[in-house]
Amino acid sequence: MATQPTSLLQDVERVHIAVRGAVQGVGFRPFLWNAAQDLGLSGWARNTSDGVEIELEGLSIAQFLGRLNQDAPPLARIDDIQVKALPPEGSDGFKLRSSEAKGAVTTCITPDMATCDDCLADISDPTNARFGYAFTNCTNCGPRYTITKALPYDRAQTSMADFEMCAPCQTEYDDPANRRFHAQPNACPDCGPQLSHSIADIKAALQSGQIVALKGLGGFHLVVDATNEAAVATLRQRKARDAKPFAIMVADRWSAVSFAEMSPAEQAALLDQRRPIVICKALAGAIAPSVSAGLPTIGIMLPYTPLQHLLFMGENVLPALVMTSANLSGQPLVIDNEEAEEKLGDIADLIVTYNRDIVVRCDDSVVRVIDGAPAIFRRARGYVPAPIKLAQEVPPILAVGAHLKHTICITRGDEAFVSQPIGDLEDLGVAGFFEETIAHLTSLLDVTPEAVACDLHPDFLSPRHAEQTGLPVIKVQHHHAHIASVMAEHRLAGPCLGLALDGFGLGGDGASSWGGELLKVDAAGFDRLGALAPLAQPGGDAAARAPWRMAAAAFHALGRSPEIAEQFGEQSGADVIQAMLERSVNAPETSSAGRLFDAACGLLGVKATASYEGEAPMFLEGLVTKPEIMPDGWTIDADGRLSLLPLLEALIGCDPERGANLFHGTLIAALVDWTIVRTDAPSHVALSGGCLQNRVLAEGLVRGFKAHGIETYLPRQVPANDGGLSLGQAWVAAQTFTTAGG
Repeated sequence: MATQPTSLLQDVERVHIAVRGAVQGVGFRPFLWNAAQDLGLSGWARNTSDGVEIELEGLSIAQFLGRLNQDAPPLARIDDIQVKALPPEGSDGFKLRSSEAKGAVTTCITPDMATCDDCLADISDPTNARFGYAFTNCTNCGPRYTITKALPYDRAQTSMADFEMCAPCQTEYDDPANRRFHAQPNACPDCGPQLSHSIADIKAALQSGQIVALKGLGGFHLVVDATNEAAVATLRQRKARDAKPFAIMVADRWSAVSFAEMSPAEQAALLDQRRPIVICKALAGAIAPSVSAGLPTIGIMLPYTPLQHLLFMGENVLPALVMTSANLSGQPLVIDNEEAEEKLGDIADLIVTYNRDIVVRCDDSVVRVIDGAPAIFRRARGYVPAPIKLAQEVPPILAVGAHLKHTICITRGDEAFVSQPIGDLEDLGVAGFFEETIAHLTSLLDVTPEAVACDLHPDFLSPRHAEQTGLPVIKVQHHHAHIASVMAEHRLAGPCLGLALDGFGLGGDGASSWGGELLKVDAAGFDRLGALAPLAQPGGDAAARAPWRMAAAAFHALGRSPEIAEQFGEQSGADVIQAMLERSVNAPETSSAGRLFDAACGLLGVKATASYEGEAPMFLEGLVTKPEIMPDGWTIDADGRLSLLPLLEALIGCDPERGANLFHGTLIAALVDWTIVRTDAPSHVALSGGCLQNRVLAEGLVRGFKAHGIETYLPRQVPANDGGLSLGQAWVAAQTFTTAGG
């Protein structure tokens, strides 16, 4: 934060102050008004395209700046303060002026925030005008990003524009001493949005085992009683979601610990005002088995809107609700009322809407505590569009991500804005959401990109979009982007060592499949210091959903391919897979760490096939009790290839639990050893890629490197998986574009 020392302002009687950061829609101007009143200062304040502009006159300006630095509202984030002395004018009183939009927008909108305690008290109090009102909010909470069309953040620029405030609400809105002063979504039951069905009707439907499609902040949820196995099974069947786990919502922290084992750090993450889904260890028998579908973990969250809180108040309250995104497979979140009736009618027994539009689709965020702190697995509601601060200002870049778990990133000054997840671009219906997100975020930030960054893969939709923009295109290798995202987030200057461990990314040669890479990254590019020894992928991409095929590839690599048909005889086409491997037909090689995990799962019989990405490795991680190292479980050749074939052979016929312990412990030790052998006294290493969402692996690597005096950096603000790639692409492109004189 840049500001003049207050000691230099003791005798100044009039100043102009410019404040940049998240200072609109967070109660910042009422805070200024109250501070000016307390200190007897006159002048004015207003929102601008840059943030907030203030003029002050009086004898307590230094004290005012002290409050500005120390006592700003809880949702505000001050990035910069600039102060300029002016000649006194003799102004009288302090006024809050209308917003002024001029020049390029450099401020930003805050994310949607959970209902604050004051508003919760309002909806709980029978004597309050907002008792039981599902759209209660104030400047300290409520919708922001999902209702905003443009900046400055004023009611006319939101989907609340059509709701004219009644006299009492207008009085609150106009009163700087009121916590609802200029709360843009401010409303009450007399003038605000209305539900299509009563809370009592919604509760009754859930109590009877029905599925409810419930309109939320950034899209519809499908909701059902989480303790009713028949109801959850019906939801799975209707949504065609066989095995992927559901998240649940409970009333409060005390309810949460009755469904899950939660550390203090996990409880703190649960209570965070952004209200993410927190992944933690489930308590056996507490919920319907179909919720987690056999996994030992559960995703759990607390209510974050008044509507959700009301479901847990009064009579007919259920202890836990499944709360899952209401979108059909391969489609974006449903946000429109008519679309909900059309697309969700065959899934939900009751569709609950309201008459305020959702402007921006935004799913629930997901975090997991790794090494004592939250790591974001899905960065969405509550986090987007808060910027990630960069080490220095960079050119305006649009990065369009890769293919799966897709996000975009836009840089502006020394900030990077990563979008909410868009989806898998291989799925139908997502392409439109992709274009919609780019258009909205560039407009909201008032940014005109000077270059576009994308993945190397020519068959992905995102590179094709990049080529069509007409801008200079900077292609960034997949795993380079993974490590660069960690460097951007932690403001690391190169060169930096990185371990990129994931399922797939097109190699730097534009032909091979990478996924277990040891890289040295700097602003100029990267060097590949080593890779996991390749395994064949029989059937190509189909092997990613068939761990038994990767197990067969391990048999082949061990010189035991004649055993494949017998070992995997229960799998259709085992003899064909054996022939593919023996003849090297449709069996491309990969250095993927994800496929290595799949091979271990197939060898241990944990999961022969998978219904969604990462399912088998998640089950394997769930079996770990105490990682165990097989001392001779790996080799490193002269070309820097790390082979785990000795370990894989030891897993054949091994008990699954012991095998899970052996695999994780040995892989961790091997990766640490490999990094040290292939580099000269490394001081730090960045870890990224989807495999780093495995807590056993991530925490094991942190401990393993620490034992050798090596500091590790994990993804925290963006996902380790492909959801963080766009940030890395933007970082690399910014360095490249600057170096090239763009």
